[in-house]
Formats: sequence, structure tokens, C-alpha cells
Amino acid sequence: MSTYGWRVYALPILVVLTVLAVLDAARSPLWPSNQASTSGSAGNPLIPNPVGGPGFDAAKASAELPGGGPFTVQGAGTWRVIPGAGAPFGTGRLFTYTVEIEDGVELEGGPLGFATTVDSTLHNPKSWIGSGRYQFQRIDDSRVATLRISLASQLTTRRLCGFQIPFDASCWKPQDHRVVINIARWARGAVAFQGNVVQYQQYAVNHEVGHGLGFSHIACDGPGRLAPVMMQQTWGVADNYLAALGTDHVTPDGLVCQPNAWPFPTVN
Repeated sequence: MSTYGWRVYALPILVVLTVLAVLDAARSPLWPSNQASTSGSAGNPLIPNPVGGPGFDAAKASAELPGGGPFTVQGAGTWRVIPGAGAPFGTGRLFTYTVEIEDGVELEGGPLGFATTVDSTLHNPKSWIGSGRYQFQRIDDSRVATLRISLASQLTTRRLCGFQIPFDASCWKPQDHRVVINIARWARGAVAFQGNVVQYQQYAVNHEVGHGLGFSHIACDGPGRLAPVMMQQTWGVADNYLAALGTDHVTPDGLVCQPNAWPFPTVN
């Protein structure tokens, strides 16, 4: 004590503080924290686990964009409505919708092809009208539409939806009433859908419109079952994969579903 004085007490305290700081740093996410989080469902931000966490490599392989043809990386950031107003269909609460495309976005089948897929998906009895609670009507006025179903370039989608979990997805923007469909996914689909791009397109429309109806993300509900349409199948159909990515509080329970595009897949 006569030689070192207060240093005898200070040194152990400094050692403990250093250990705590190292442990805290190890628990911190490695992905940037200043990027906008992807909500997808209203009010449920996606909080990523650290890169390299348990199961991350398998989750990454499932969530990455498949290879395939070209798509528009960056559009103009402005939108045009594809004309095609029609009569209401379904029963229940009415949701009006426009079909829009970002200026500068090019795709196989053109804007009319996109609009046809959107319309045919929503008209299908396996879609949301199968509940008997919803009806839809396509209109041409985005100012009054309940839903603005919009095809966006890859980078515009990332700007609107966020890219905190760094894998391409689509999203629902409630403040704009906009269903944002990512052209990258529209063109190439998702690993879980095993190359069936049309089925994936139907899923993307149903999933994001589901957010517009007020539904949040959910997990696989049984081994080998068809995945709920509100499961984040773009990134995988295994709960362990989604948990490794940190998506919407999915727990790593080992459940794996089969890809599914429809809210009511058993409706005739």
C-alpha cells in the first residue's frame, strides 16, 4: 500500500470493466445499425443476429437471390399507374388497388404482364377473397387507392424497405399505402421455391397484400405443412433459418414447411 497506494484497488476494477466491454462488443450486431430496418409487417422491425451466428451459413444460402436473367437495378424513383380499372370482386370489406411500375423498370412481359399477374392472383379463390372477408377493386387513381401495388427496381426497393438484413425482399409501406414488389425477386424468385418463379410471384403479391390487410409475419406451423403465406418464404421455409437471420421473433424450433403461394391453398 505504501508503494502503490490506490492503484492496488483500481487495477482489478479496470480488468473487470475491460472484460465486460469485450463481452458487450461480442454481442453487438456486425451489420450497420444506422440503416432503416425492414418492417414488412407494420411495427415489427427486423433485428439481425451477428453475422456468423448459429445456423447463419445455411440461412444465408436460403436467403440469397438465385441466379437468373437480368433485372433493373436502379429506376427513376417515380411511378406510373398501369391503366385497367375493373369491377369489385369478392365479398366483405372493400380494398381498392392500383397497379404501378417505377419509371425505368423493364421486365419480361412488360407492365401489362405484371398487371395481369397481380389481377389473376387476387382474383384466385385461393387468395384473400377465399376468406369471404375481403373484396377488391382495381382503380386507376393512386390518390384514393387503399393499396398501391408497385413494381420497383432493386435499389429503390432497398431504399424504401430498408436493407439491414442484407438480402433482397419486398415490403409494405403503410404511410404510402404502397405494396413494394422487388423486381429482382420478381425476375428470379427465391431458393425455397426451387425455380418456380410464377409461384413465387403469386406468393409475393399475396404476402405483401396480406400486410396491407393488417397481417404480420408468422412462423412455420408444422413439419412438412404448406408454409403460411405470411411466413417470410423469400428467405426460407425453415424456422431455424429465419431465426438465424433475426426475423420477427421466429424461434429456432426445427420446423420446416413447404413453399406455398396462397392464403387459402385448399380452397377449390
